[in-house]
Amino acid sequence: MPILTTTLWEFPSQHYVGSDGSRMQGDKRYIGASPSWVVWQLLQRYTKPGDTVLDPMVGSGTTIDVCHDTGRVGICFDLAPSRSDIRQGDARKINLPTASVDFVFVDPPYSTHVDYSDNAACIGKLDTLGDDRGRAYFQSMRQVIREIARTLKPGAHMGLYVSDSFRKGRGFSPIGFELFAMMREVLEPVDIISVVRHNQKLERGNWHKAAEEGNFFLRGFNYLFIMRKPGQRP
Repeated sequence: MPILTTTLWEFPSQHYVGSDGSRMQGDKRYIGASPSWVVWQLLQRYTKPGDTVLDPMVGSGTTIDVCHDTGRVGICFDLAPSRSDIRQGDARKINLPTASVDFVFVDPPYSTHVDYSDNAACIGKLDTLGDDRGRAYFQSMRQVIREIARTLKPGAHMGLYVSDSFRKGRGFSPIGFELFAMMREVLEPVDIISVVRHNQKLERGNWHKAAEEGNFFLRGFNYLFIMRKPGQRP
């Protein structure tokens, strides 16, 4: 697989063919699974074999599988672990020492679009377009970002993969811009990648007709924010 060199990424599928010939990382049945291509690209650029990679919201385990495939050490948490190699934990209070990981990838909930878990503490149950206009969601994500910054080694990088939110009758929430501003409080910006989204809604003509008639836009890309913790790598 080639290393991508522009800030526009587009992949033919959600997952790549691994070194063992497998065509799946994570679980395709898991709604909201992270694209393994994105994780692979980041690990090739910002880590080396043997490095420790944290994913504090790993979902079905995509990041762990990419780490195994590339010789990295994946330490991954989720509120509701879906398999035995995922640790139970809340991304707002990561159970790891300060300055202990070489890279972080996180694909957080984008408001309430996906029902990730029955756990009442799930950030995905906090609506950015609710009555509080996202206050609880953004407070929780600020905690997550500060914990990520704490666990990163000086000079290490992280990638946050996220989209904005629109709901008819409720309006638009610029989640990406809000989270980017929070990350800049504790981390240095490296770059912003636009990752083209391929999903069923974008392939259905009725959704395009509804967007035209309702004068709104379908989400066609995700942000990939790449940040760096200040300091020198040990």
